Amino acid sequence: MMLHPSYTDLMKVVNSNVEIGEEPVVNSRYSIVLATAKRARQIIGGEEPLIDNASNKKPFSIAVEELYSSRVKIVGEEEAAEDGLGESPEEAGMADMEIEMEMETEPGTETESDPE
Repeated sequence: MMLHPSYTDLMKVVNSNVEIGEEPVVNSRYSIVLATAKRARQIIGGEEPLIDNASNKKPFSIAVEELYSSRVKIVGEEEAAEDGLGESPEEAGMADMEIEMEMETEPGTETESDPE
């Protein structure tokens, strides 16, 4: 079975804002799966999907599409601590990352980040 987007494609999107010389946010398939699973759990727990036509899709598929379309951002542990995002990575079952959601806004307004 072919996964679209591929793990490689997802890793490129997630790491697209990493500057030269910086450590990539995600550098393994395992990290992508963990981050996607965490977002899927958030959706199952009641968080609103950030993509259109999500009603007929499974939470994991929604999470993959959100990552690929840059609607959610994976941030490193240090950045998550600085931003005060949600639970600690250890509590979340993720050793080195948190999920930050980019909420869609009307044109001409600024993008908001989920405070969790």
